[in-house]
Amino acid sequence: MKLNIVMVEPEIPQNTGNIARTCAAIGAKLHLVKPLGFELSDKYLKRAGLDYWDKLEIEVHESLSEFLQAYPPEKNKMFLATTKGKHCYCDVDYSNLEEIFLLFGKETKGLPENLLQKYIDKTIRIPMREHLRSLNLSNSVAIVAYEVFRQVGFENLEQISSYFDG
Repeated sequence: MKLNIVMVEPEIPQNTGNIARTCAAIGAKLHLVKPLGFELSDKYLKRAGLDYWDKLEIEVHESLSEFLQAYPPEKNKMFLATTKGKHCYCDVDYSNLEEIFLLFGKETKGLPENLLQKYIDKTIRIPMREHLRSLNLSNSVAIVAYEVFRQVGFENLEQISSYFDG
């Protein structure tokens, strides 16, 4: 199973750095869709990602339309994370999919409304209390990404430490 984390117009470098670190830890490919709210050389982005940048597969797209042309939702298993999602993220069966794309929007606005409406059946949400806006973006990515891996038995991830076996 190949997991793709797609950040559409991320604004906060620390969030993207944390997401990059998560992607490196689980072997997911990170897609960054411009415009970005920071430069890729930003010190906060690099600091949040620690020394994981060389362990990360990353693809940068000039726009959302360019990304959607390269990876059409009609031809790819794509899920759009939003507080307005139609399905709970953990009710989706990811276990039989070869490649998955998880899309997350910018911190201040989420994914574009027209995209959500067009692909409403592909929307997922993380349950939370009423009247709250949203979770932190990097936390949301980690929650959904680890659910995908949980469903496939944490395929290709080290599960048991041998630290105390010495």
